[in-house]
Amino acid sequence: MLLRLRTGLAGLDYDAILGIAKELGYEHRFLDEARTLLELRGQPRAGARGRLEENAAVAQVLDSSDAPELHERRGRPDTLVRVRAAAFGRSQASLIAGPCAVESSERLFEIADAVRAAGATLLRGGAFKPRSSPHSFQGLGTEALAWLDEARARTGLGVVTEVLDPRDVDRVAVVTDVFQIGSRSMGYAPLLQEVARVGKPVLLKRGMAATAREFLLAAEYVLAAGNEQVLLCERGIRGFDNTTRNVLDVGAVAWLKKHTHLPVVVDPSHAAGRADLVPALARAGIAAGADGLIVEVHPRPCEARSDGAQAVSYADIARIAAEARAILALDGRTLSSLQGPAPTPGTATDDNRRAPRKEPACDVR
Repeated sequence: MLLRLRTGLAGLDYDAILGIAKELGYEHRFLDEARTLLELRGQPRAGARGRLEENAAVAQVLDSSDAPELHERRGRPDTLVRVRAAAFGRSQASLIAGPCAVESSERLFEIADAVRAAGATLLRGGAFKPRSSPHSFQGLGTEALAWLDEARARTGLGVVTEVLDPRDVDRVAVVTDVFQIGSRSMGYAPLLQEVARVGKPVLLKRGMAATAREFLLAAEYVLAAGNEQVLLCERGIRGFDNTTRNVLDVGAVAWLKKHTHLPVVVDPSHAAGRADLVPALARAGIAAGADGLIVEVHPRPCEARSDGAQAVSYADIARIAAEARAILALDGRTLSSLQGPAPTPGTATDDNRRAPRKEPACDVR
């Protein structure tokens, strides 16, 4: 491992950093007369890089080859994460689609039917909603979880929903196929460790001001707890221009695909903040190497209780799926799909497979 130390260190500072190096089992040597470049040699040890990075004498880790972390590729093939009919990684990608928030059972079932028909294999929908204002709609909680469970039974779609509180993990786990960790919760270690314990896949969204390194260290909490089913979700970082809600970091998508073996999913909805730009950002994400998309869909955005402006129509989500298939095919990849008709649970009638309602135009853009 190669460290760049800060200039002007005192003797005690050198003693401290060299003491840590010895404790970790490394031999050391300085590469320059100013004693700012420190080379450490020894067997890799879990947590060594983090321990050294935290020392005040260390300005930067220049080469961490002797301190691998679990998210690093290091010659590993892509991790393949399977969730029911969906698959993320290697030669497969999947579409996650649905409303930002679960608003009613009727609306949820209608959207679920529509996104399944469009090509989605997983249904997203928030039962618990983290909002900037405490006065905004916070989700319907347990009632919404029950509707998500029924939507899965009706359509065969897996469920992706967010969990905010470690105390809610077990009750959300009963319903969800994938835990979503939102941007605001990315660095919340107790929550990451608790969802890892359950063993279900985790969709981890990048914090709105997080570096790629911080993003991967959040994933490391889940991996270190023994759960390798992590989906990294690039959803845009905060910028200075209000043209879009966030700045989709397409470069980070390409970098992550080279640096880590974990699948990468792109959220064009939160990056754009406006529905008319979502298809273009979805294309960009897939072209950069993403293993999937998570897209917000709503037939009446002016009635949506959360993020209506960025929700695409049923026609748009079908077009996004078709374009994703075409771009994936250029790389020899495929978009996962559900085969056959939707399941018909219990004594369900044809209403369970109804076509989306045709409603008056509703444009909030």
